[in-house]
Formats: sequence, structure tokens, C-alpha cells
Amino acid sequence: MKEWWVQVGLLGVALLAVYLHMPPPQLSPALRSWKSSGSFFTYKDLNIFYRDSSGAVGSSDVVVLLHGFPTSSYDWSKIWEGLTQRFHRVIALDFLGFGFSDKPRPHGYSIFEQATIVEGLLRHLGLRHQRINLLSHDYGDTVAQELLHRITEPRDDAVVLVSHGRCRSHVDLITQVSMALGVNSRLDSIHCINNEFFFSILQYINQRKKHRERWVGALMSTSVPLHLIYGPLDPVNPHPEFLQLYKKVLPMSTVSVLDDHISHYPQLEDPTGFLNAYLNFINSF
Repeated sequence: MKEWWVQVGLLGVALLAVYLHMPPPQLSPALRSWKSSGSFFTYKDLNIFYRDSSGAVGSSDVVVLLHGFPTSSYDWSKIWEGLTQRFHRVIALDFLGFGFSDKPRPHGYSIFEQATIVEGLLRHLGLRHQRINLLSHDYGDTVAQELLHRITEPRDDAVVLVSHGRCRSHVDLITQVSMALGVNSRLDSIHCINNEFFFSILQYINQRKKHRERWVGALMSTSVPLHLIYGPLDPVNPHPEFLQLYKKVLPMSTVSVLDDHISHYPQLEDPTGFLNAYLNFINSF
């Protein structure tokens, strides 16, 4: 009789083979509706999914939503309608490797590329001279930080961002930034991942460490108004240590603390409280 560990190994290989050949799960009706109401644009022969909804009449304000890891733009679905009642346009994309966007493999996924894709989407939508608000969460926070950094480090090869209408180049972009920090990740919009692909996406954690000075420095030096919406039960950013550190590092930022039971996905756990906090911030200008 073969050793037990050999049998377990053979069973594991068989199960892995079955898993890798399983068809993608069927989309829920809500996700099918989300996808059908969106569009795609091309970035370097890759398809990037986005949604762009027209909203409030009489407003020229635009908000761009940057989702977290490991999910998609669907994270914003519960506050989408509320945002359209305040903003002229509400825009969200699925980052490369997420949601309905392409997932090339092998591929060196990076925060820098995701920021460039956001710039590419703004070009595609003709928002070259439009002031834009950023609302970000988790992974998207770091993309927002890279976009903030590019305000002060203009590049010849990309859209250059500006703050408060002081245009340095092509696009009026960031007027306010709100970061949503707040239960477990929603996986219903992730398709067919394997360990190698998952690992390549997770490189953003190492990138955060490597480029901490660049990205934290962008928050510390920017003149763009910042706001934090925080769920005290967040296991990723534990209370009260995280909030104390945040206020120490970024004393110029305003903060909204939601109810005690709200965790890492406040826009899904408490959409009303989250939306009210965000709109109070936006309407204060």
C-alpha cells in the first residue's frame, strides 16, 4: 500500500486539475445588470470595464470611484443611485485583473499601471479639463495616492493632474479625495483565479512598502482636501491605533467615524451612513 502522504498528494493533484477546468461561475442577476449597464475601453490591447452614469441636473461635478482588493466596481453599487443624485457624472472602473476587466497572465501588475489606466479612462471619456473628485477604498486608496503624487510630479507621457483649478497641464482632476476604510471581501465578481495570478495581484502590498515615502508623502504634502470614512470594527486598520496614527500623520484631513459594528467595507455595510458622511464632506466646499 502506498504511503498515506502519496495518496493525499495524488488526491490533491486530481482535485486541483478538476478545479482548474471548472467553468466560471454564473453571474448573479445583479452582476449581469451591472455589466450590461457598463462599457469597455482599450488599454494596450486590454479591455477595461467601466460604468459612467449621468446624474444630477445643474451640477457639473464628477466623481470617480476606485475599488479595493480583491473585488470590483460593484463594491459601489449600494451608493450608486445616491451619488447620481448629487453628481453630474458618476464613474467607476474595474482595475486590470479585477471584475470584468481583462486578467492577463503572466503580467506584472502594479499600482503605477492602474493609475495610468485611470488617466486613460479620463482621456477616453473626454474629461481632459474637468475637475474631478476621487472616492477610493483599500487597494484604490493607493492608486489615489499615486494620482495625487502625479499632481506634483508632472510627466510628459501621461495626463498630468491638477489641484483646485491651478492647471499645470492637460486635465483638471482632483478637487477632493475621500478614502473609505472601514466584513470580509465580496468574491462574487472575481472570476477564475489561480495561485500564480493571485500572487501577482498581491504584489501591491510589497509595492506599498517599497514606495511608502512616495505615497504617504503625497497625502502629507497635498493641498487637496482629504477625508477619511472609517469603520471602527475594521480588522485591517484596527481601532483605535489606526485612527490615532492617521490623525497624527494627516492632521489636515477630516474624519467620519461610522457606527461601532461597521468594518472594512463601509459602503456595503452601511451605505446610508457612508453616503451621508461623504456628501457632508463634499457639500462643505
